[in-house]
Amino acid sequence: MSALPLSALHASHGGCWLREKDLTGTGTRAISKGEAVMAAADTPLLILNAPLLATRLGYPDLSGLDLLELYAFVHPARFVVPTPKGLAHALDLTPPENDADVPRLLQDAAGALLAMCENGAWSEREGAWTALQSLTRMRWPWASLLTGRIRKPERAERWLFTRLPEWEETPEVPQPRQVVLEDGEVLQRLEKLTGSTAEQRPGQRAYAVETAHAFAPRERSGHPHVLLAQAGTGIGKTLGYLAPTSLWTEKAGGTVWVSTYTKALQRQLRQESRRAWPERRADGSRPVVVRKGRENYLCLLNLEDALQGGFNGRAAILAQLVARWAAYSQDGDMIGGDLPGWLGTLFRQRGIAALTDRRGECVYAGCPHYRKCFIERATRASVGADLVIGNHALVMVNAARGRDQASRPTRVVFDEGHHVFDAADSTFAAALTGAEAIELRRWVIGPEKASKGRRRGLSARLADVASYDEAGAKAITDARAAAEALPGDGWMQRIAENAASGPLEELLSAVRTTVYARDESGGQEAGYGLETEAAGLEGAFVEIAQAARMALAELRQPLIRLGMRLEALLEEPPDWLDGPGRARIEGARHSLTWRVDTLVAWEALLDRMGGPADPEYVDWLAVDRSEAREFDIGIHRRWLDPMKPFARVVLEPAHGVVMTSATLRDGDDWAKAIARSGATEIEVMPRLSIHQSPFDYAQQAEVLIVTDVPKGDIPALSAAFGRLIETSRGGVLGLFTAIRRLRAVYGRIADRLARGGLPLYAQHVDPIDTGTLVDIFRDDPAASLLGTDALRDGVDVQGDSLRLVVMEQVPWPRPTILHRARRMANGGSAYDDTLIRAKLAQAFGRLIRSREDRGHFVVLSPAFPSRLLSAFPAGTPIRRVTLEEALQRVAGHAQGAAADRAEDSQSLS
Repeated sequence: MSALPLSALHASHGGCWLREKDLTGTGTRAISKGEAVMAAADTPLLILNAPLLATRLGYPDLSGLDLLELYAFVHPARFVVPTPKGLAHALDLTPPENDADVPRLLQDAAGALLAMCENGAWSEREGAWTALQSLTRMRWPWASLLTGRIRKPERAERWLFTRLPEWEETPEVPQPRQVVLEDGEVLQRLEKLTGSTAEQRPGQRAYAVETAHAFAPRERSGHPHVLLAQAGTGIGKTLGYLAPTSLWTEKAGGTVWVSTYTKALQRQLRQESRRAWPERRADGSRPVVVRKGRENYLCLLNLEDALQGGFNGRAAILAQLVARWAAYSQDGDMIGGDLPGWLGTLFRQRGIAALTDRRGECVYAGCPHYRKCFIERATRASVGADLVIGNHALVMVNAARGRDQASRPTRVVFDEGHHVFDAADSTFAAALTGAEAIELRRWVIGPEKASKGRRRGLSARLADVASYDEAGAKAITDARAAAEALPGDGWMQRIAENAASGPLEELLSAVRTTVYARDESGGQEAGYGLETEAAGLEGAFVEIAQAARMALAELRQPLIRLGMRLEALLEEPPDWLDGPGRARIEGARHSLTWRVDTLVAWEALLDRMGGPADPEYVDWLAVDRSEAREFDIGIHRRWLDPMKPFARVVLEPAHGVVMTSATLRDGDDWAKAIARSGATEIEVMPRLSIHQSPFDYAQQAEVLIVTDVPKGDIPALSAAFGRLIETSRGGVLGLFTAIRRLRAVYGRIADRLARGGLPLYAQHVDPIDTGTLVDIFRDDPAASLLGTDALRDGVDVQGDSLRLVVMEQVPWPRPTILHRARRMANGGSAYDDTLIRAKLAQAFGRLIRSREDRGHFVVLSPAFPSRLLSAFPAGTPIRRVTLEEALQRVAGHAQGAAADRAEDSQSLS
């Protein structure tokens, strides 16, 4: 292997470095940003992560030979942290010691990847030559360097769609046996999973025994066993509940769903489950299946369309790289699966989203790739699986409108149980917005006049039904005519110009006018959305709302008739209706039911406009904005208590449910946790269980409340963050409650920190997805990461990479209309305090993830209320200090950690 003799460019907040293509020359030299831009514009350079480099240089048109694109071609479905260090580790090269070493690494990495294509041991060779021919026609920058290195196969390579395996039909699964798990056998199974030499954790053993009670036979219909189990960090709750789960599935022959809120925990669960189940059973089936919503998986029909001209330019190159990945992917999961999270961001377009089924357009058995579909494969595999790893939203949607009764979960473990309320809040919401309405229009009518792509309306999807059944054909025609009342392309522009077309656009225009008329922010919140209560509305607004309601009813009626005709066809099928056709009609019927339910919810929402408020719901009008740019308008409805529908839809049909988290309770109070479980709605008193963390927080952590950083003072806030990161020498997770402040702080300190060898990354700034940002942060102990709510949960970074968590202020709830209503219904300020303590506890939980972890938790708050201090684990030292005192305490820890690292390094050498 030899380095590739091409010029290489690297840029960070600390500067820019260029290495010329002549490898025997003077080596790498530091250059200015202007020189870097000129060099990049003059000739293609070796670079790593073009969008990030473009951000660093302030040159959005940057292009070149991106090593990440080459890696995605050579090693599809393989993980790599998209940094110089991460690339070096993936290719077994020497990591660069500093920024100046990176250009040489890029040359070495390019040489290694190209050499792999000539290596007989290259395991991802199949399909590469064929893909390269397409990429050459598209003028992919790497194509000319790969040509000649990838030999033409003796036989023509199989097309992707012929290579993918087909799923097979399986018999119906019998009901599980009714078994009772004994404490002794549960503990034996736990010991088997943890290993006989593992440390004995009394808390984990007690937790496993408690969890087993949820698997006992149900005594009354509609009354499941419900367990609320608070398990502190370090208990080992994953294996704690997998022990009784695996034992029950083995003895009963049933399926258990484990539901999470974050993709990070899904990945962790998949790893841990390998201790209890093999990768495949003797018959080749998978005992463990990961399930997500349809929008997460690659749609093969969309991919085929993209490969055959549906995508142009850079997006077409993305489609080819995704096709390479699809041939090697384990499950076709594009969001959080084995597709690199950074791949989509390299192409600066919404290409990844366009390759999934986000609009509910699936034609099921009408698709030529139906038997190879990743989504259908996962759906079928989950029916006969022992363990299904899902997420809260999917569990609720499956319970509410699952296509197959057998696939609906009856035994569920809700890990990250403190998020069940939030997931239910979103799942059982109704939103009549322009974006939602136009998607319904497209689903019914099909593509607009100038639209490209494979969107197909009802007529195309049910053409054979329309030709056979006159009543069905008329229902389709009537639905298409009624759907013309829904917003069409360009609706936002027409509303802005006071030229709304049709009853729904007129409604959205009235919503926008009302929201702006009632706005009292004085322009202070120009970057955020605006909202107002759906109360005290004028007669003109009510009339417009009623006209819109009637238009929706006119659409709902033919959709109902069409559903009845499809049902009749299934009951008395014609001769031409074969198995695939039947499956397609069943799929269409399911989609129709979903749309009809949506229309019913919208009509109920509009019917309430101008009438008395329903105490069960909270309704409001909103204009959604980002960076002061409007992107949606609509009317929203949420349940005041979303656990009421959750209890009816999810809990009542279940047999056993576990809700577990480190932060279920608020202090010592179980009452709020019980109320937020929904169990009391079905008159079930849940079993309660608490297991304290085994960590010695008095020795491992310290909470510092910094009292002299004025609230709202961005220069002081930035200085505090910068000094804390410098003192800690990186390893800082910074949590913000506002994106605007995050960006302001980042912009003030990133360059200075980088010059000191401390890279800083940030959500909403760096063009990198959140999962990849966490991977980068975890991989580099000198890096720091700034973010918002998404980083407060589900970030599991053990060891030296995370040693300081900094919150920019107390996480007060945003005073929305929905929050105000729930606050009034749940005790006023006490409700706020409960939410804040939960957020503080979740954020603190990021800091100590193992017995070896040490660190500080800092809140920059001049007046931190004492009543919130109970959010932190008992025994944790809490001090109110000045910033200088905080820096001294962090410095002491940083010096000790540095000494430990040096000692570890010497022992390794």
